[in-house]
Amino acid sequence: MAGGSGARLARCRLVSRPGSPGSEVPPASLTIRRAEARPAGGGEGARRAAQDRWSGGVPSAAWQHPFLNVFKHFRVDEWKRSSKEGDVAVVTDKVLKSAVYRIRGSVSASNYIQLPRTSTQSLGLTGRYLYVLFRPLPTKHFVIHLDVSTEDGQVIRVSFSNLFKEFKSSATWLQFPFVFETKTPRRDLAGVAPPNARWTCLQLDLRDILMFYLSRHYGHLKSIRLCASLLVRNLYTSDVCFDPAVTVTEARRAKLPVNPVPREMAFPVPKGESWHDHYIHVRFPSDGSKVPYEQVEKRHSPPETGHVSRCLSHPKVFGKPLQSSRSPVVQISSPILPCKVPSAPRLLPDVSLTYKHPEVSSVAASSIPGQHPSSWDETTDAHTVGGGRHVLANKSSGVPMALEDLGSCKLFLPDPVLRLKGVIGFGGHSTQWALWTKDGMAVVYPCHAVIIVLQVDTRQQRFFLGHTDKVSALALDGNDTLLASAQVQPPSMVRLWDFQTGGCLSLFRSPLHTICSLSFSGSGALLCGVGKDRHGRTVVVAWGTDQVGLGGEVAVLAKVHTDFDIQTFRIAFFDETRMASCGRGSVRLWRLRGGALRSCAVDLGEYCALELTDLAFAHALDGPWAPSGSILFVCSHSGHILEIDHQRMAVQHIRRLLPTQSPGVPLTEKQNFSLGSGIAISSLSVSSATCAVGSEDGYLRLWPLDFSSVLLEADHDGPVSSVSFSPDGLRVLSTTTLGHLGFLDVPSREYTVLARSHMAPVLALSTEQNRGQMATVSLDHTVRIWDLTTLQQLYDFSSSEETPCAVAFHPTLPNFFCGFSSGAVRSFSLENSGVLVEHTRHRGAITSLVITPDGRFLFSSCSQGSLVQYNCAVSRCCVLRVAANMLCQDGRPNPNILAVSGDSCRLAFVGPSKCMVTVVESASLDKLLHVDVSTLNLASNHLDWAVAVCFCPGDSGHLLVSTSSNNVVVLDAVSGHTIRKFSSVRSRACSSLALSEDARLLLAATGRTITVWDYPTQANPSCQVYIGHSEPVRVVAFTPDQQQVLSVGDAIFLWDVLATSESDQSEPGVPAVHEAGSSVGQLEDLASGASGLPRQQVPIPSQASPSPLSIHDRPLEGSAGTFSTSDEEGLCEENHDVSEAFLQAQAPTPPVLVEREASGAGDGPRETAKGSWAPAVVHHSQTSEWSLRRVKTGLPTRPDSYKHFTARYKASTRVKSVSFPPVGREQLRLKTVVGYNGNGRANMVWRPNTGFFAYTCGRLVVVEDLHSGTQRHWLGHPQEISTLALNQDGQVLASASCCGGTAARCQIRIWDVPKGVCQHLLSHHDTAVQALTFSPDDEFLVTLGDYADLTLALWSMATYELLSSTRLPEPVHGVAFNPWDANELICVGTSAITFWLLQHHGTDTSFQVHREPVPEELGASELTSLCYGASPLLYCGSSSGQVCVWDTGTGRCFLAWEADEGEIGVLLCSGSRLVSGSNTRRLRLWAVDVVPELRRKGSSARSSSVFMERELTLDGAVVSASFDSGMDMGVVGTTAGTLWYISWTEGTSTRLISGHRSKVNEVVFSPSESHCATCGEDGSVRVWSLASMELVIQFQVLNQSCLCLAWSPPACGRPEQQQVVAGYSDGTLRVFSISRTAMELKMHPHRTALTAIAFSTDGQTILSGDKDGLVAISRPCTGMTFRVLSDHRGAPISAIQSTSKEYGDLGVEGADLWLAASGDQRVSIWASDWLQDRCELLEWLSFPAPATSETLGLLPPSLAAFCPWDRAILVCVGLGAHKEVVFYSLRQKQVVQKTLLPFFAMSLSLSAGAQLMVVGFAECMLRLLDCVSGSAQDFEGHDDSVHLCRFTPSGRLLFTAAHNEILVWEVTSPEPLLGT
Repeated sequence: MAGGSGARLARCRLVSRPGSPGSEVPPASLTIRRAEARPAGGGEGARRAAQDRWSGGVPSAAWQHPFLNVFKHFRVDEWKRSSKEGDVAVVTDKVLKSAVYRIRGSVSASNYIQLPRTSTQSLGLTGRYLYVLFRPLPTKHFVIHLDVSTEDGQVIRVSFSNLFKEFKSSATWLQFPFVFETKTPRRDLAGVAPPNARWTCLQLDLRDILMFYLSRHYGHLKSIRLCASLLVRNLYTSDVCFDPAVTVTEARRAKLPVNPVPREMAFPVPKGESWHDHYIHVRFPSDGSKVPYEQVEKRHSPPETGHVSRCLSHPKVFGKPLQSSRSPVVQISSPILPCKVPSAPRLLPDVSLTYKHPEVSSVAASSIPGQHPSSWDETTDAHTVGGGRHVLANKSSGVPMALEDLGSCKLFLPDPVLRLKGVIGFGGHSTQWALWTKDGMAVVYPCHAVIIVLQVDTRQQRFFLGHTDKVSALALDGNDTLLASAQVQPPSMVRLWDFQTGGCLSLFRSPLHTICSLSFSGSGALLCGVGKDRHGRTVVVAWGTDQVGLGGEVAVLAKVHTDFDIQTFRIAFFDETRMASCGRGSVRLWRLRGGALRSCAVDLGEYCALELTDLAFAHALDGPWAPSGSILFVCSHSGHILEIDHQRMAVQHIRRLLPTQSPGVPLTEKQNFSLGSGIAISSLSVSSATCAVGSEDGYLRLWPLDFSSVLLEADHDGPVSSVSFSPDGLRVLSTTTLGHLGFLDVPSREYTVLARSHMAPVLALSTEQNRGQMATVSLDHTVRIWDLTTLQQLYDFSSSEETPCAVAFHPTLPNFFCGFSSGAVRSFSLENSGVLVEHTRHRGAITSLVITPDGRFLFSSCSQGSLVQYNCAVSRCCVLRVAANMLCQDGRPNPNILAVSGDSCRLAFVGPSKCMVTVVESASLDKLLHVDVSTLNLASNHLDWAVAVCFCPGDSGHLLVSTSSNNVVVLDAVSGHTIRKFSSVRSRACSSLALSEDARLLLAATGRTITVWDYPTQANPSCQVYIGHSEPVRVVAFTPDQQQVLSVGDAIFLWDVLATSESDQSEPGVPAVHEAGSSVGQLEDLASGASGLPRQQVPIPSQASPSPLSIHDRPLEGSAGTFSTSDEEGLCEENHDVSEAFLQAQAPTPPVLVEREASGAGDGPRETAKGSWAPAVVHHSQTSEWSLRRVKTGLPTRPDSYKHFTARYKASTRVKSVSFPPVGREQLRLKTVVGYNGNGRANMVWRPNTGFFAYTCGRLVVVEDLHSGTQRHWLGHPQEISTLALNQDGQVLASASCCGGTAARCQIRIWDVPKGVCQHLLSHHDTAVQALTFSPDDEFLVTLGDYADLTLALWSMATYELLSSTRLPEPVHGVAFNPWDANELICVGTSAITFWLLQHHGTDTSFQVHREPVPEELGASELTSLCYGASPLLYCGSSSGQVCVWDTGTGRCFLAWEADEGEIGVLLCSGSRLVSGSNTRRLRLWAVDVVPELRRKGSSARSSSVFMERELTLDGAVVSASFDSGMDMGVVGTTAGTLWYISWTEGTSTRLISGHRSKVNEVVFSPSESHCATCGEDGSVRVWSLASMELVIQFQVLNQSCLCLAWSPPACGRPEQQQVVAGYSDGTLRVFSISRTAMELKMHPHRTALTAIAFSTDGQTILSGDKDGLVAISRPCTGMTFRVLSDHRGAPISAIQSTSKEYGDLGVEGADLWLAASGDQRVSIWASDWLQDRCELLEWLSFPAPATSETLGLLPPSLAAFCPWDRAILVCVGLGAHKEVVFYSLRQKQVVQKTLLPFFAMSLSLSAGAQLMVVGFAECMLRLLDCVSGSAQDFEGHDDSVHLCRFTPSGRLLFTAAHNEILVWEVTSPEPLLGT
């Protein structure tokens, strides 16, 4: 798409130089739009033209001749028709000796002058030239914004600023940098104004700017904004090109052929001095070597290709008089960048809007009379304005400049080279917008940022391009004349399009922050929009659009704020001044009269709480099309359909759609998407005789308007999001939330699918040549196969448990391969639609799949850096080789990280580090070439790395590498030498590359754009850039026939390649703009070939038994609110009561309660089948019946509330059974847990009266005595614990953990507090438990599921049976029992507060429910927390920081106040005090003793009497809290993993429990074992007292991770001189003094992250290893690194250990013995004497790569350590092909012992005292081995991989860590160990 992407980097500067008057300029011709001309009279013009100027119509030009003083004409000093903001003042300038406006301030956007005052007005200035007389403030930045309107009504923003670094542009925006150049050549010229900045006359040719860069015809200047920091004297417009250095007197005296500047525009010049010595003149663009405007105009209208292809204007110079060509010239020392030529985009909608950068010819001598282009006289001061590196530059240091010869102007032919043919996708922001055209032959719908018009018969597409973000709303007028669209990005921009031609008529910024709905009147004269303002309030705006097609502008007719919720807004078809809206609890009728919008609510009676979703106007039965005969249909989320008399504003009928089930028939297999008792209706549409209803159960149903019976119904794969009748009423368009678009043909009863779509970004694609098919994989967990001819979906494969990441078609067999996030690679057959083979050799997510063109080998890579080679010459491929640490360990899937050559002989990949590119032989994987990408660009100040690789198809000797510096480098694949380089015009690295087979075109994905280079051109190859994607493009590729290009990201784009062969360079013809795609023809009938394939997918309507509707002639009275039901036949008016027996017989579920099966007490977790990848084939034919398809949906969206628990992601897997040692024989006893799980919610309880204190850490419940500090640990949960609850008497504790791993359901454990044992085990919820609460009498326990589970369960604490389970309609954030009534329960959630009343019928228990919406005072907020106060008060916190108070007796909210700036997640109340905690880290104490009195005042209550007593700021969001009855003291937990003791009396907070917020990387101990130190990913080093495990010291480094740690050995000095050295992710190490609690030294010995560190035995030397495998030797006393060892280069150092050399028989000299282990299974052992600077290699060990485990998990590290009881023995794990511990003797030079392990080891530690060894595993367990007896014991307690094990020096304690959990184990007295 095109040129408007913001990267049109044509590299030319337009230079203005002081010191010369400039070249001769011919007299400017004046174009007068009207016949009359105004005499020159100071340039003011006629005041009577003001009406034209401000009305937005076509402005007159005559009154503005010869010039216009803008400030004077619009009376800026009065600020009536202009506005100012910030620091704007009038000052007197000493140079000009006149008053000027000074605009200054640190933020430019907040300090400015704007003309006109509002954005709805227009200046209407038609002058071609704008003169800005200004002076930049020294050492500051400034910005100038101009809004310029084109002749066709398009508004273009043109900006100039010295803030900008480079030229950028889009279809509606041009950004030019203003650069102050100095003598020193600099690559980045943008910067602040120099101290000696001068007054400047900036002359802007607005006509040429629009024509040069956007191919637009200039209309008029709409608005101006001058932003800080600058001085401005005035602004002038004129059609005359004035020379500011020549006065009228001088011009007359010398008879100069120039237009002298008028007197009032002139700068004062001291007598006898030159104008150029004091001022600067900048003209942009200049007119040197200009293409005549008339030629451009002829070429532009009409454009054959939609582009203007020509060279830019050459720089125009204004300075000292030009010398002859014989005069001496000075050449610049640094050449000017070549001037690149952008082509301009054509009128919208464009098939492909492009811009390019061809070479520019050198300037002919005739361009500047008498001057050669390479010769300039020396200047002292100049500005430069340009458009490619289009800059405005100021040379303040007198640097002479010259233009170098740029060669001939060569254009990129054809232009454009790509044309958009089709888009596969629908929706993006919403799936509810799909519109019929007037003739019913086409459908209009959005696909992210593109609007598509699809012909339903031919499937031809045309496009509306121009939006820069996803489209949020669409509206089409009744005549198919105007199309309105709004985009998501706030503030929302609205575009008005000419629907027939595709041109954008108007672009304007709406007063709404976001727009959610648009509605056009039938004539198109009125447009209404609904959305939210910045504060979340609902706003309705009415625009007048009748003048848009006539060249006028859009006018705001009315705007109104409302507190009512609006879901749908429609303009009535019979009266354009009448509208209707519906939303939560309201139906309102609107009217536009007298410039105001007014509304009146329809009385809904008892149905005022309904969540209304959609509405439609219809004429009354047998009534005329008039307001008096019109009715309004409104539907609701609860299944109600309201029929409203529009004239009388009364509800006539209320019906309800309920699920039905015949008696004795089992439940249908159809999945219900509705969660309530009624079927949720999302949309309805009305024709003259029928009503179409779309519901969330996936059905589209057609009813007669009396709703007597169902006429037709159509089943969909997902919830229906919108329905719409065609104008003739014969077709019904439907959309679903799963991205399906289709229509039902009513007469034929056939359903046609128009579009299917991925619902998440597409990650990769692959094409197949024989069948013309394409496979795509997406984050929506689906793999889809598409037909490239019809763009229709053929198959899809889905699973909810893993994400497909990469895909590759087999070149010869009917198979394709897919890689998944689980590490699995599967082969699928297209013949039987099944999985042929599955391989699980990877341990990380698959990042790339490639297959050799001959089909012999398949290669896969994963995020852990492994490379696997497969033999795929047969249908069931097999694994040939597995190579670890071959590729860069980058977790992001990138299909271009692997590449195979065209001859199938070479494989290239990025690895083993991101800076390296490796080429290997594809059959043997022998290395052929290593290229260090970081050395290719030595001039760069930043480290360069490889992003993507690609072989040249025709020449396998060329390898293309995309780098992070935005370049594409072509390398010789044999020698590695650089052949050539392509520079991206985008400031984004090319994430994907593709080269055509004829090596003609090079494609690159650059951010959201596609860049195309002319590959054969050697010098400065031209390029084109195409836009259209709203998200980054993941992959670009050519189709197998090379005739089309595919790009995927947010959607799938198909482009036609218009390039011709070398013999035919003629530019191909391009069809008209509105024919934006080739005819596809009718869909093929695929049903004939469906044998053996999955069932068909196209919905066909059936006449099955309809769902019953309750029919009432009037609103129901006396029914139970939202729980009213009705019989199947319909009830009479008098009989509104429904018997219980009748309901049980007719309804499929109880009317109030939805029961579900649950396991009771002691039930184990249920078995769930692993997500299978069952394919489903789609046939685009018309079949006779529907077939059911079960859709595996992904996880629901997490609410925007921090109250919801989300389990931390864990790559580890737990074993199902662990062999524990016998009771009493354990040699490890868990002593202390360090840390609190800040990820939990309400996971801490404290009872001050009993002293009971418990909290969670991982899957442990920790019960701690706050006085003694001793702990008890309750183990049993299989997963991370989410929440806790303690019953009223404190004897029972309930804890809940999430599901996952070995737990198919959430586990709820009931603990006996005195005994500390688990009494019962409950399971019912599927994902996570949000909250637990006991009833006041301890008889019931309520468990609340999270946003994905949406279940509320009631348990009996006497029998531990599930009494009731209810499916919730929306996420609930909190639940609480009424402390005075055990039968009352209250929940707060997304949109309402729900009152639950327990009803007991014998042994049965059910709920009676009442919902109240969120109070209007809270706006769009959600209720997130609650607590009871004094009876009957209930306090609720909201997501916007407000606290509202409810009277539970009446169910109303009577008071609300602003309690915080963020979401309130915790509320506690006792007596007259209330505590609130929020995600702003604030804890506040409120005095609420006056609230009971305010309750009596009702609605007149004011919150001013509620005041805050105290406030504390903690270290994280508050997630749990418990206080005593007086609210004087309490304990509070935060997301930072800290528990605080709070004393309101003293106003203090004291840290009770603390731990690391993120992963713990190391634990080290002081030699005396008095202290230990830990370091973590959060950048902290924490020193703990080993006796109490209390935090003593913390050293914090911001924005860095501390990865390794070491404590100085005892030999380094006295205890008070102890030090800790820490290594960080930025390559630095820091030495901290423990006694001084300060950093003593910082060194930077490494360029990459440190991964291991150690002291030498004497403590005088530090050994450190980094991620690249380098080992640095440093001396802290001098702060210098004196040796670097690179033997391990290429693999990260995983371990370094130093010990004293006690044996002399090792054959080497030295005092120290030390080792280094690296991730490539290598260990080096060294002997050293650092004082003598001696270091000698003793042993080098290399082990084979570990055999890949079939189970998923983490790659094991390579670890080695000296055996503490025999320093000549090396103990190694993770080194070798098997799961074992290897003992290697340095004396014997061989392995002396092996000990088998159950899994690969993740950590290792040895104890010298008892000769014990502990090994940690990724399976969340650890094993203690007795190295004497060989026996072992297993222990568990961690919630993640045990990545760290450390014995204390004495061996009495063992520290183990998993992520941020630290467990301290006590080693008991050695006894014979049992076990295996």
